[in-house]
Amino acid sequence: MNKIVIEEMTFFARHGFYPEENVIGGKFEVDLEFETVFSEKARENDDLVGTVNYENVYAIVKEEMAITSKLLEHVADRIVTRLYRELSEITFIRLKVSKLNPPMGGEIGRVSVILEK
Repeated sequence: MNKIVIEEMTFFARHGFYPEENVIGGKFEVDLEFETVFSEKARENDDLVGTVNYENVYAIVKEEMAITSKLLEHVADRIVTRLYRELSEITFIRLKVSKLNPPMGGEIGRVSVILEK
């Protein structure tokens, strides 16, 4: 099994439990690691057909991040579900969604949810 890792995808989104978070929005970061099989076409023939197109993966993450949710858990589950539905060659996913500078009454760099499936 082979892994592909896409790190530090940064988005502006309107996720949050409090209504003002949905209005003001904030900065989020997504890290994604997934397992797949690199076929001979990718490894030896340098052909994109033999692997997962990272651009398609990014497009799915971006579209799902644009849909407002109260909880990061919900965002993470939507992303993972859609990746599995649309990219059947993926066999395992580890997704981390982080909210940067969350409004928690103190100085906090980020809060993250990690979903493995």
